Formats: sequence, C-alpha cells, structure tokens
Amino acid sequence: MTEDQTWTEPGVVTKVSPRSVADTVSRLTGLAAEKGLKVFGVIDQRAAAREVGLELRETTLVLFGSPAAGTPVMVAAPLSALDLPLKVLIWADHGQTNVSYYAPAELAARHHLSPELAARLAGIDPLTDALVTA
Repeated sequence: MTEDQTWTEPGVVTKVSPRSVADTVSRLTGLAAEKGLKVFGVIDQRAAAREVGLELRETTLVLFGSPAAGTPVMVAAPLSALDLPLKVLIWADHGQTNVSYYAPAELAARHHLSPELAARLAGIDPLTDALVTA
C-alpha cells in the first residue's frame, strides 16, 4: 500500500474523529459506560507490537456491548460469537484518527439475523456518531 492509500473494505464503516487516538478511546469507553454498556477489553495493539520489537501506527481495539442485547443473537446464531462483543478499531493514519467497525447490516447478513435480532446491533452507529462529534 502506498502512503496516500485510502483504507476501505466493504461492510466496514470508518468515521473520522477530531480527537487523538488516546482521547477517542477514552471518550468511547466513557460513552459506553454512560449507556450502560460493558467494556470487555481495550487492546493497545501498538504496545503489543512494541513488546516484540515491531512498530505499528497507534491502533487500539475496544470490545464492548450489552450481554442482554448480544446473548439472544448468539443463541440464534452461535457463530455470531466470533463477532461479538462489538468491536471498534481506533487508529491513526497520517495525522488523522479513524474509528472503524463492521456495519451492523454486514453482521446481520453474515449471521442471517432476523430484523429483530439485527436491531440489537444497530446501536453502534449512533454511539460512534456521538464519539466523533466535536
């Protein structure tokens, strides 16, 4: 990939945050807590790379969700547990902070979810909209 590469992938939503990676991660975990969501983990992938002597752009994966919302999805489609809890990747690219995640419709289609179950995943869109608002 070239330095001016635009990173896109079908089914992945990417939004631009006006904050640094660290501040965006902090804001996401705070917003999740305010909404009563459980933060299952925050993985600093750059730090992990450095532990083995490698360099990586700032890259942090935040895993979060609602067991009350996600459990019925996993009951109906056991392999959806590969995608749950929900994940948001917050990463730096040429001075810009990106917020990326699988679109709820993509997850619903992948796991053949009913509209009712798909709706349980849709909260990620307004949450990330609030995350990237200045």
